[in-house]
Formats: sequence, structure tokens, C-alpha cells
Amino acid sequence: MGTPSLIRATTIAVLILSISMLLYFASSILIPLCYGLLIAFILYPICVWIEKLRIPRTVAALISISLILILIALILTLFFFQIRSFFKEWEMLKHEMLASLYQLKTYIQEHFNVSAEVIESTINERVKQSVSSIFDHLGDSLTQIVSSVVMLFIIPIFSFLLLTTRAKLLKSIHLLFPETDSKRITAMLHKVIQTYYRFIKGMLIVYAIVAVLNSFGLWILGIPYPVLFGSIAAILTFIPYVGIMVGALLPISISWITYGNIWYPLAVIAVFSIVQYLEANIIFPYVVGTRLNLNTIVTLIAIFIGGIIWGVSGMILFVPFLAIVKLFADEYPGWAALSNLLSDK
Repeated sequence: MGTPSLIRATTIAVLILSISMLLYFASSILIPLCYGLLIAFILYPICVWIEKLRIPRTVAALISISLILILIALILTLFFFQIRSFFKEWEMLKHEMLASLYQLKTYIQEHFNVSAEVIESTINERVKQSVSSIFDHLGDSLTQIVSSVVMLFIIPIFSFLLLTTRAKLLKSIHLLFPETDSKRITAMLHKVIQTYYRFIKGMLIVYAIVAVLNSFGLWILGIPYPVLFGSIAAILTFIPYVGIMVGALLPISISWITYGNIWYPLAVIAVFSIVQYLEANIIFPYVVGTRLNLNTIVTLIAIFIGGIIWGVSGMILFVPFLAIVKLFADEYPGWAALSNLLSDK
């Protein structure tokens, strides 16, 4: 490799490393800002339409953001009712669980000649380990929940400020790139907004596919109200980690109460686990990637890298970021190699 090529490769590697470090160490401010930017792009056409009714920009932005807040409130309400329904079934579920444990203990005694004392000591030990594990992860879960609540307050503020100060931001971009034609910059910004819209459409299709797969799996198992439970679980997957667990609680408890057999709850867990795996590794990269005209393999890599740097937020946000990079690569001839790499054509 020649010296110029080596210098270029080293420069690119240092640049990638620097950007990755910046994204990682500034994640606490960049993640809510990027979510706010995402929501602002989505709400921009609605805000402009409201402004055409001679409503002030500040009021139009407030109305637009209120629509998103109402949607979030509906999801959280659904989340709350799922938990409340689960605790209503707890007494019956506990009775079924004790009965199943007794049946399991009897089966082991009869078929494996194990004494009741050994079985009970083993169960008690496993319970202690489970409780200890729960408490070990409780702190991380509480931190995650508190961080999510704080973000729910900060993100609408960022979106509101971006919508109300968009003229100043646009002027700053024009001043930053004075050699670029203003119409070209405006056209690029419109393409970015269209990219985010395609991303949201792709996400809606993903949730619809997940709902169908969940419902089909529950229907095969004979769980009551499979479409209802499958759709609720698909919607709640929007809430990282906790959502899918809460979405599975009610069908798990209903299957146990209905059939009184531990294999049905385990089968429900298997259904949701398989669908979650397919969603993360196949459905999301393919559906969203094709909507954004991105290479499926590159989309999957972006999801993995986003997960490493920003966790679940990175898995969501890095895909539209990659699509925006592709837009710029398409515009500049010097980035033809990158454009070809990212494209699905």
C-alpha cells in the first residue's frame, strides 16, 4: 500500500474512532436530541399545515407535539392496564403455580427416586438464586426506567425548540455552506424529512408483522383472544426490554389458568422469543432497509453498532442516520463508493 493510501486509510480510521467516542461519551445529550429531531421531522408537515390556518408557530408546534404526547399516554395506559390485569389474576396464578410445583415434585419422586427433602432444598436454593438475581438487576432496571421518564420530558422540549426555531437553523446551515446553492440545501432537507417518513412507515409495517406473528403463534397454542394479546405485545415492544415482558405476562398467566399445565406458558414464552429474534435480526433490517433503499446487510450492521454504542436507542436511530449518510453520498461524486455500498441496488 502506497503512502498516500496509507495516510488516507489512517485518517478514515481515526475519524471513525473519534466519531464513535463522541457518540458514546455524549450519549446522554445526543440520544434525546436525536429523538427530538426525529419527532420534529415527523411533525414538520403537520406544524406547517396548522400554521397555514394563521395560527402562530409556537401554538402550532404545541398542538403538533400534543398529538405525540397523547399517543405516548395511550401506550402507557395500555402498559398500566396490562400490569393491573396481571395482578388481578395473581391469586389464581399462584394457586396454579403451587399445584404445578406439587405435580412436578410428585413426578420426580415417583420416576427418579429422589426424596422430598432433596427436592424441596433444591427448589429453595433456586428460589434464593432467582431472588438474588432479581435484586442484582433491580438497580439497573430502575435506572433505565428513571432515564426513560426523564427522556420523555426532555424529548418534547427539544422537538418544540427545533420546530419553533427552524428558520434560524436553516439560515445557520446556509451560512455554514455558503458555496452551496440554497435551493440544493433546501432540497436535501426535504429528502431528509422524506427519509424519516419512510422510516416511520417501515416501523409501522414491522409492528404489524410482529402483531400477526404473535397472534398466529398464540392461536396455534389455543390461547384465548390471540389477536388481542398478540397486538398488545407488538405495540408494547416499543418500550425497550420491559415492554415485551409486560406484553407476555397476561397471555402467560391466561394459558396457565386455562390449561393448568406449565408447558403452555413455556410455549408462549418461546413464541414471543422467536418473534422477537426474527423482528430484531430479519424483519426490521429487511423491511426498514428496503423502505430507505439501504442494503440489508449494512442495515443489520448499523443496528448492531447502534446497540453497542447507544443500546436500544442506537438500534432504532442509527438506521435513519445511515439513510441520511446515503443521501449525502448520492449527492457527491467523490462518495460514489460509499453510495454503492449502502444502496440496495
